[in-house]
Amino acid sequence: MTNSSAIELVAFDIAGTTVQEGGQVYVALEEAVRALGAEPTAEQIESWMGADKRAAIRGLLAASGIQADPELIEAGFADFRSRLDTAYVQNPPTPMPGVVQLFSALRDRGVKVALTTGFDRPVVEQVLAAVGWDGSTLDAVVCVDDVDAGRPSPAMIQRAMQLLGVADPTLVAAVGDTVRDIGAGRAAGAGLVVGVRSGETDGKTLSDAGADAVIDSVADLLGVLP
Repeated sequence: MTNSSAIELVAFDIAGTTVQEGGQVYVALEEAVRALGAEPTAEQIESWMGADKRAAIRGLLAASGIQADPELIEAGFADFRSRLDTAYVQNPPTPMPGVVQLFSALRDRGVKVALTTGFDRPVVEQVLAAVGWDGSTLDAVVCVDDVDAGRPSPAMIQRAMQLLGVADPTLVAAVGDTVRDIGAGRAAGAGLVVGVRSGETDGKTLSDAGADAVIDSVADLLGVLP
């Protein structure tokens, strides 16, 4: 954890961290791979939380002994997207309690706010429209299809840093609710890596993955910033 008195950028995950979507993304993911013949366990689904969804589909199929070609992966991804679209129409995502106020407080301090996500850009646009966030709320949004590798690669955090002119990773706080979020923060060399218990992963697991601090919700973040 950094001893710096300043954080210049906070890179937040979306689903389960800043946006409440009730775990619908993982329901849609499981249904899509089951439709392709896979039989994933709850632990296998959990292991892909926060990941690029195409990679998750490939990995879950492989875990069931199904070696998928690119065409099958794309079919599974299209099915996943269709299921998620339907779920979000029926139960629209909502901001986590206190997150809008947190974004405002950070930006008032001169701290830049970025979102990073394992969703592709079309899904992200749908989510952001549902919660009403735009450039007046956020400084940058980096999607998995903007970079070469999804979490736990640091690529999305590094892309946010590049976009926002933050050169020193120790001046970055990475915040997320999955083990892959924590791994990405560690890989990026972030000065502060924070786990959030508002998703599907418990605090001990987040701490064991390398989180410097674990909080109940993003509304508590100011209390752990240096």
